[in-house]
Amino acid sequence: MPLDASLAGSLLLAMPGMDDPVFARSAVLLCQHDGDGALGVVLSRRTDILLGELFDQLGIEPESRELKGRPVLWGGPVHPDRGFVLHDDPRPWPSTLRFGGFGLTSSREILLALARNEGPARFRVVIGHSGWGGEQLEAELAHNAWLTVPATEGFVFETDPELLWQSAAGRIGVDMARMADYSGRA
Repeated sequence: MPLDASLAGSLLLAMPGMDDPVFARSAVLLCQHDGDGALGVVLSRRTDILLGELFDQLGIEPESRELKGRPVLWGGPVHPDRGFVLHDDPRPWPSTLRFGGFGLTSSREILLALARNEGPARFRVVIGHSGWGGEQLEAELAHNAWLTVPATEGFVFETDPELLWQSAAGRIGVDMARMADYSGRA
């Protein structure tokens, strides 16, 4: 199935029938989507790591005590040893993928800026990411594995990660609790 339009900047919501336990009940922000595949970050799962622990591992001392208690999210199973900062800051951070009103940055500079209270005001820190090969996501969409929802900066940064899956569906009038956990064709 060929790619008709990029879904970068959209949230993918796993349908209740998703049989892959890695993505069940997940909300994934698509950061890149083209004929070669797709890259996204799961925003609905916290890790057991707090940002303060990550800063300690990197030898960074944050100025804000509140910053230390922020959760680090699990972005997906690809490169689980790499960290990313998802933000809506327009400044030209190094190593940044821009899409819609978002930026996904993998440079240490943004973490140092966050520690000095000079970084983006709204952000999420994620470990790992999710990826699909060419036409893989399109095939999953054709099999009704995902629901797509427009993403807004306010919604992405201000919604509790554990409520994001259901809340995002509710934004377009869908109650995931009432959805069947199987799909079919008419």
